[in-house]
Amino acid sequence: MEQEIVKEVLHNSSDISLWGLFLQADIVVKLVMLILLLASIWCWTIIIEKIFLSRKEIKLANTFENEFWSGTSLDDIYDEMSNENNETQQGAISRVFSSAMQEWRRANTSGLVSKGDNFKASLSQRIERGMSVAITREIGRLERGMTFLASIGSVAPFIGLFGTVWGIMNSFSAIAASKNTSLAVVAPGIAEALFATALGLLAAIPAVAAYNKFSNDIEKVSLRLENFSAEFMAILSRRLDEDS
Repeated sequence: MEQEIVKEVLHNSSDISLWGLFLQADIVVKLVMLILLLASIWCWTIIIEKIFLSRKEIKLANTFENEFWSGTSLDDIYDEMSNENNETQQGAISRVFSSAMQEWRRANTSGLVSKGDNFKASLSQRIERGMSVAITREIGRLERGMTFLASIGSVAPFIGLFGTVWGIMNSFSAIAASKNTSLAVVAPGIAEALFATALGLLAAIPAVAAYNKFSNDIEKVSLRLENFSAEFMAILSRRLDEDS
């Protein structure tokens, strides 16, 4: 009877390929592997999407700032952006500019610009608040998916560790059932346990690296938007003084 158990264990453990380890793994370990594999795929989806988004934002920001500092009037730039009517061609800095110009146009249309210093001060505050809200909205848009990357980077190793512990428990159960301490009996459970650990690291390492990289990129974008907001308000202040 004992020999039959040993033969059965050895037969089931003959395939130690990655696919074989998955197929012969316990249902709990299989579930852990599937969760980690799906998490890894989703992380890479977010990473690839954010790489393209980051490059696109830098390109659009550079294009807009070149036009903004080329000497073209603010009204002409805004009219050109409005006529294009294509938000996919507008980056974060363009949308912040649009939010300020919308408030400026409304003030001009209602005649608030020519109603005295108190109205001008109120207008400046409204434009500044509008730009601040737009910056917060744009940063929130760029941060989508970051929480998931941070969560996977923190949790995935522990999920893999859980699969590792469960696989080792199965190894000891095989030893107890077969009363055989041969490496051939222990190896399958250890192998699937280490496989779960590897999948946990496979999901966590790219997630942590990507989170750090994109956090740094978003911080740079935020600083760029804040600087643009301050520069725009300085230009607006000079324009209001000229209209006095």
